[in-house]
Amino acid sequence: MAADTTTATAPDPRGSGAGAPVLVIDEVGKRYGGVQAVDGISLTLHAGERIGVIGPNGAGKTTLFKMIAGDVIPTSGSIQLFAKDVTRIGAARRARMGVGRTFQISNLFRDMTVLDNVRVAARGGSAKARVFWWPQRANDAVSNRAIDALAQVGLHGRRDDIVSDLSHGEQRQLEIAMALVGEPQILLLDEPAAGLSAVERVTLKQLIEELPRTLPILLIEHDMSLALGLTDRVMCMENGRHVVTGTPDEVRSNETVKEIYLGRRDKR
Repeated sequence: MAADTTTATAPDPRGSGAGAPVLVIDEVGKRYGGVQAVDGISLTLHAGERIGVIGPNGAGKTTLFKMIAGDVIPTSGSIQLFAKDVTRIGAARRARMGVGRTFQISNLFRDMTVLDNVRVAARGGSAKARVFWWPQRANDAVSNRAIDALAQVGLHGRRDDIVSDLSHGEQRQLEIAMALVGEPQILLLDEPAAGLSAVERVTLKQLIEELPRTLPILLIEHDMSLALGLTDRVMCMENGRHVVTGTPDEVRSNETVKEIYLGRRDKR
């Protein structure tokens, strides 16, 4: 399907008053054998900005996310975080640089308490991360940060519960708390609404809306309505390629995006 050429030539317009770039993706591509999963994607996320990346299944969103997070090394192009080239730097070092993230598939310690999961995440970026015998104290700095993060996502009252007892939606909230406890400078959310009920999606949307506006967010999401309601700009992908980038209203009214999601163009 052809891209919307009227906007595809300028995939990354910068709005007035935008902050300094925190993430710059320049012509990034990823090839697996004969399959081009992502093909020449460029995007810039500025300080205090929220960007959504949408597209149908197979659009290349998850591969793009993994390249940004450092799980996958691009075949071509470059990625900069905070003005530093990180194209070939792995996920652990990017996390230490200030990248917080969630996963499309829940990545939790299901037999541990909610609070202990966040404590583990809080210690993950510290010098004591591998000191497994280090005692967990109820009122140390790590525990206090973990409790604050749980309060931020609405799980303070469930901090002593076992993770396996949480609903799927609450587990998604916990994952966001684990990303926030490291006090990230950028937050990457990989399809946070996947598998959630309508009620759980409302809770998640409110949670993300209430995060500090100073925290730049890149949201990868299949649910177009959720992404359009949470972001300042949106990029639509299909078959690994850029289709259009614009404000939520511009993307919502774009005929190519409508065809991608609805399988037809609106007839007026």
